[in-house]
Amino acid sequence: MSRAHTALRRAGLGTALAAAALLTAPGVASAHVTVHPDSYAKGATDGVLSFRVPDESDTASTTKVQLFLPTDHPLLGVLVSPHDGWTATVTDTKLKTPVKTDDGTITDAVSEITWTGGKVAPGHYEDFDVAFGQLPDDTAELTFKTLQTYSDGKVVRWIEEAAKGDEEPENPAPVLKLTSAATASGTATKGSVATPAATKASASDSTARGLGAAGLVVGVLGLAAGAFAVVRSRTAK
Repeated sequence: MSRAHTALRRAGLGTALAAAALLTAPGVASAHVTVHPDSYAKGATDGVLSFRVPDESDTASTTKVQLFLPTDHPLLGVLVSPHDGWTATVTDTKLKTPVKTDDGTITDAVSEITWTGGKVAPGHYEDFDVAFGQLPDDTAELTFKTLQTYSDGKVVRWIEEAAKGDEEPENPAPVLKLTSAATASGTATKGSVATPAATKASASDSTARGLGAAGLVVGVLGLAAGAFAVVRSRTAK
């Protein structure tokens, strides 16, 4: 086997090892519980929110997800989409301030949804879909505090809220921005529903950015490994 061919094989091996190291590093796999799309028009009707729950443990599976819906600015007409392997328990709460609608006055709203019975394996994620009849039109954002329970008993509390101008906290709660117009990709206006394609595009945006950054680093490491191998082969002549 020629020294040049050997050098190329070493360069390829170096690239593969670099890629493996990046893909298994905690920083690359790290993710938060998020809501998709991340924005909707104020007062939007007949839409769907997808809550993405990644499993960040190396050994334990996610076995329980508790989602808390705001009641000071409630979502009306909440329905939970069936999810294979999971059982959803819905809790209603009497509102301190009833909401007047064209169909009458609403005095109760969903305040908590708990999914149990299923499993999110390490390194995987699940999307939990929640449909709504109408979003509030008197606030700029909605915060959905979430508790994630692992099979080893660990509970991650995604409940922290960042003040305006502050850095993102360690365990941020999912936040849905409410806009006065459909200014973001995947945002549904009042009386319409975001298309599945737009929702999936918004949901995968952060993942794509992370993979893109990882790919760039892998490429740089691969080139460095290749150059090093070539230099060694020439030195050995």
